[in-house]
Amino acid sequence: MSRIGIRPVQIPQGVKVAVSPTSVTVEGPKGKLVQEYIPEVEIAVEGSTVVVNRKNDSKQAKAFHGLYRNLINNMVIGVSQGFKKTLVLNGVGYRAELQGNLLVMSLGYSTDFAVVVPQGLAVTVEANGQKVVVSGIDRALLGKFASEVRSLREPEPYKGKGIRYEDEKIRRKVGKTGVK
Repeated sequence: MSRIGIRPVQIPQGVKVAVSPTSVTVEGPKGKLVQEYIPEVEIAVEGSTVVVNRKNDSKQAKAFHGLYRNLINNMVIGVSQGFKKTLVLNGVGYRAELQGNLLVMSLGYSTDFAVVVPQGLAVTVEANGQKVVVSGIDRALLGKFASEVRSLREPEPYKGKGIRYEDEKIRRKVGKTGVK
């Protein structure tokens, strides 16, 4: 039995969950999210909880049991509270600015990078262009966008320059000593 899949998802006040034969719709104060699911998994709303069960013990049903429970949990948290990730730009001359729905970043290359902010995400630039805060209700879209921005200039271990998450620790290495 899945340790994650058997736990019910609590529905907070002000959030509505609707289950159809092929999809789950979660609606709350921050927005609306829809997730489709496979027929080997059964999703039901029981009072103020959502319960995910598998119809059989096939390998595919076991694999998706905990996955859909966590996806629904992330949807409920997203429409009620939202998600947020903070990226920190570290380096001389590294800065970011927002121009409409474009995030323009100067990252030490000869040209600037311009990244289109996806629909459903909000981006703010703080700390004189050194912090980029990405927020939204869809956790998967938020994480994908943040990782794409980070991959433009990943933090290097010698000087620590690059784009990192705010809670990320960079393992620093010692450079050459020059001793013969």
